[in-house]
Amino acid sequence: MGGVLGTGALRAHLIEARLAGTIATAREKSLARYRLFAARDPRALLGLDPERDWPLGEVLRLMGRKCGVSADPAHTSGPDVIDPDRTVVALDGFAERLAAAAARRAPVLIGTGHPHRLLEFYAALADALSSAGCTVLTPAYGARVDIATRFGVRPRTLEYVRGVALMQETGVRGAPGAGGVHTHSPLPVRTALAAAADAAGPLPGLVIGDHGWLCGAGQLGFEAIGLADADDPAPFVGQAEGRVSVVVPLDDGVRAEDYRPLARYVLDRADLYR
Repeated sequence: MGGVLGTGALRAHLIEARLAGTIATAREKSLARYRLFAARDPRALLGLDPERDWPLGEVLRLMGRKCGVSADPAHTSGPDVIDPDRTVVALDGFAERLAAAAARRAPVLIGTGHPHRLLEFYAALADALSSAGCTVLTPAYGARVDIATRFGVRPRTLEYVRGVALMQETGVRGAPGAGGVHTHSPLPVRTALAAAADAAGPLPGLVIGDHGWLCGAGQLGFEAIGLADADDPAPFVGQAEGRVSVVVPLDDGVRAEDYRPLARYVLDRADLYR
């Protein structure tokens, strides 16, 4: 897998790859999502049902604390910013939860709404956890899930690639994951967890993912850890309300290879890197 970066080198990589520091996410987009979340728009909730109201000002202050974005409501344009030191601290917390899951050989469920960017990152975790004795679950393989898109409701198929769940365009043929689609929906994780419960087999002791996989699992009471961009407040609110264990703030749309050092770093910290 290559060498492991030290903390200083990792921080430099985060900034150079624009995973943190000045990122590609536009401030305008972040503020628009914060407004949607404050209005409890399902597109921004990602499966989370907040326990209380989160007005725009509170969302902005929370994202300032958790991500390092500007908490000034008068700052309305330009590229957004994620504090790389907050990212490193969160990666350390992420590694602690991986280590705890491995120590108790907990069954794990891993899923992503960003298959083209994050599949390799999560697959590295799945491989390491499996080698440590954790069962990497694949419930509801092949299940149809109807997901709302900007073009209307579309049928999708739940597929697993190297132990990582993703949504596939129904009917697509080709290499595994070739038709993987981006989604914020919590329906895939709900479908997977319901299938696991119906099968009376093991339920996950840890769910790892992003978007609806992260928030949807946390909302259902499963321990959940994952990644989130500066324009997705739901995971950070879920963490603030105690339903998500760890959220790593970073840009979730950079090149897939730029996440490899992060996988090596957390696996090394969790004593799972081989």
